[in-house]
Amino acid sequence: MNLLFGIIPTPPPMRSKSRVYDLKARLDWGKPALTIIDVRDRSAFQFSHLLGAINLPIRELADRAPTSLELTRDIYVYSDMDEEAAEAAAILRNAGYLNVSELQGGLPAWKAVGYPIESVFFCLNTEN
Repeated sequence: MNLLFGIIPTPPPMRSKSRVYDLKARLDWGKPALTIIDVRDRSAFQFSHLLGAINLPIRELADRAPTSLELTRDIYVYSDMDEEAAEAAAILRNAGYLNVSELQGGLPAWKAVGYPIESVFFCLNTEN
């Protein structure tokens, strides 16, 4: 960060495919102005997902995205499989979204480097 010359740090440029490190750097930048979409089914999302992600299952993506997202918004999509993230990114790009990036390695890669996740754990009462 070079404040002497008035240079303001910027995040790495958005690419069509991003590594988890790229997204984390973007989030750490402090002014993310982005949306993270988990395209897995709701039960997988509820079990665990990237901190701050929203759930738009891939089978609902084409119908729900236009009512939920601006066309110029920076969007990162992920799943457990790169193929599903690529399919979701293609759906969004075909719908006119301009800034879409597939998070390579998805949730498994995010967890592997220890980045924050949200999860819901269910506790079963077995004392009956």
